Amino acid sequence: MNHNTPTFGGETPSPLSPRPLSHLTDVHRRVYSAAQLRAHGVPAASAAAQCRPGGPWQQLLPGVYVLHPGPPTSEERLHAALLYAGRPAPERAKAIPAQGQAHAAPCDAVVTGLAALALHRFSSAPPLLSLDRIDVLVPRTRRLRSTGCVRLVRAHVMPVPEPVAGVPVAPVPRALADAVAQLTDAHAVRRLLTEAVRGGHCEPAALVRELTQARLLTRAHVVDAVDALLAEGRAIAENRLYELVRVHDLPDPLWNVDLRLPGGPHIGGLDAYWPDQAVALELDTRAPRQGKPRGEEEDELWCEYTRKRDTLERLGITVVHVTPRKLRESMEQQATVVRTALMASADREPAAYVVVLPR
Repeated sequence: MNHNTPTFGGETPSPLSPRPLSHLTDVHRRVYSAAQLRAHGVPAASAAAQCRPGGPWQQLLPGVYVLHPGPPTSEERLHAALLYAGRPAPERAKAIPAQGQAHAAPCDAVVTGLAALALHRFSSAPPLLSLDRIDVLVPRTRRLRSTGCVRLVRAHVMPVPEPVAGVPVAPVPRALADAVAQLTDAHAVRRLLTEAVRGGHCEPAALVRELTQARLLTRAHVVDAVDALLAEGRAIAENRLYELVRVHDLPDPLWNVDLRLPGGPHIGGLDAYWPDQAVALELDTRAPRQGKPRGEEEDELWCEYTRKRDTLERLGITVVHVTPRKLRESMEQQATVVRTALMASADREPAAYVVVLPR
C-alpha cells in the first residue's frame, strides 16, 4: 500500500500527498475541497466513500470535506466556508498578506457579518461557534448559492480584506452593515454600532456611509441606532479635542461658539476659537444623512464646509480642520498644527472684527 495516499474502508486516513503539506496549517490538513483532494490523488468516489455513516470523514459543504468524524471547530467551519465560496486555500493564502504587510488585491471570498465582527473581537458579537451561518462576501457574478452553514452576500465591489488570524475578513464598516442587514433586534444593532465607535474600530462617518449604501437607513431601529452612534462619535471626538488642548499645553480657546459679522449674517459654528490669534478649529464629523444618494450628500456637506472656510479666511481667520480619526491616531501632530497656526498669527494682518456668541 502506498502510505502517501489515504486508506479506505473505515481505516484512519494517512497524511495526504504526493504534494508536500509543510506549508499548511493544522486546519488546512483537516479541511479540503474536492479539487484539493483530487490533486492529492483522491477521486470524488473515494471521498464520498469515506463520508458514509460511521466513516472517518464528513462532507461539511458541497465539495468541501472535513477529515475527521467529530463536530467541526470554528476554525474548520470558517475554512470550509471560504473553500466553498472562493479559491482553494493555498491560492488564497498567497493573496492574503501577513499581519502588518500591505494589503493585496481584493479576494473572491471574504468573511463578513457577525462572523467577521467576532474575528475583529467584538464583545457584543456572538461567538463563532454559536453562529448558525457564516456570512461570506463574494462577487455578484459568482454562480453559487447559500447552503449549509454558509450565507453568501454578493458585492458589486469586493473590499480589500483585513487578515485576521490568517482569514480574509471584511473591514469593520462593511462587516457591520452586512450584520445589521440580518438583525431585527434594535438593542443588538445599537450595541454593535456603539462598540464600533467607542472601541475605536471605525469612524461614525465611514459606518454611516456603508449603512447608507446598503439602504439600511429606511429601517426605524437602524435610524435610531445611527442617531445614538453619531452622538456617541461626536462626544468622543470632542473629548479628544479637550484632551489635545489640555495635554499639549495649548492656550484655552472659546469652546462651541457661533461667529457673526457685526449687524450682518451668521458665519457659522466652530468647535474652538482663539479670538486673540483669530484661529478657528472645526471637527469634521460629516456623515451622509438619510434619503440622499451618497455622492450628492457628501458634495453638499463638503460645499458647506468650503463656503464657511472661504468666508473665515477672507476675514483673516485661520481655519484648522481636523477629523476624529486624526485626533485618535495622531493627536500630537494635530497639536503641532494648532500651535503653529497660533504662533503664525503674529505675522499676519489683524483679522476683521467678528461677534462671538455661545452656540
